Amino acid sequence: MDVAVVSGLVYGASGQRVDVYRPATASEASPVVLLWHGRGPDERDVLAPLARAAASLGVVCFVPDWRPDADDTGRTHLRESAMFVQQNAAEFGGDTGRIALAGWSLGSNAAMAAAMDPCALDGWRPRAVVGIAGGYTRPEPLTARAPIDGLTRAEKSLPAIPVRLIHGSADPVVDVRQSRQLHAALQHRGWPTSLEEPDTDHAGVIMTEYDPELRRCRPSHADHAVRAGSQTAHLLFHAAHDTPRTC
Repeated sequence: MDVAVVSGLVYGASGQRVDVYRPATASEASPVVLLWHGRGPDERDVLAPLARAAASLGVVCFVPDWRPDADDTGRTHLRESAMFVQQNAAEFGGDTGRIALAGWSLGSNAAMAAAMDPCALDGWRPRAVVGIAGGYTRPEPLTARAPIDGLTRAEKSLPAIPVRLIHGSADPVVDVRQSRQLHAALQHRGWPTSLEEPDTDHAGVIMTEYDPELRRCRPSHADHAVRAGSQTAHLLFHAAHDTPRTC
């Protein structure tokens, strides 16, 4: 499926930028994915290969910049990006009743907070969450708690939402056992959850490779990265399409 890209839109009062990847032709509103990058500030471009692959499958994918090095660790940017998607997804052919939230690395930690704490995004919770290579025993930007701790503290009455996890089995940056631990904790709480472990590393799971000269990730054509990135894109697609429609 052909993909149309709108680059560099301004979202929120802080003036951060967001790119939108969407199917070029669609007969009806498409499910939506909000996709957060990791610890490097303003790295929305790093997620371009994954976002394009997901859009080619039939979702509208929003990829915002945010700054973990901000005074509030990026909390304002993350909240503003979520509000922007809720208010503007329909303009880009998105179904505002089916919004999934995904994140890579530190962005994954923040996405999990949004699933487990209704206050994390000012009362809004996504319909599904995809965690990509997160370190879930470490504090995240929205609540300053580790997602594992957030799950423990979550009210028993909090409605469970689907949580899909993917983590490279050869990740040297964040140990895959972090995802295994969260997966087990979610199962214990009775949440719908899955875990996939492709044979790749921290960058490969988003179809990239780390460039030490650039000090950031760039698109990769290595077989392991292409396979794993495609697997992640399909996970985003299924998470978005599996979310129930709302009235």
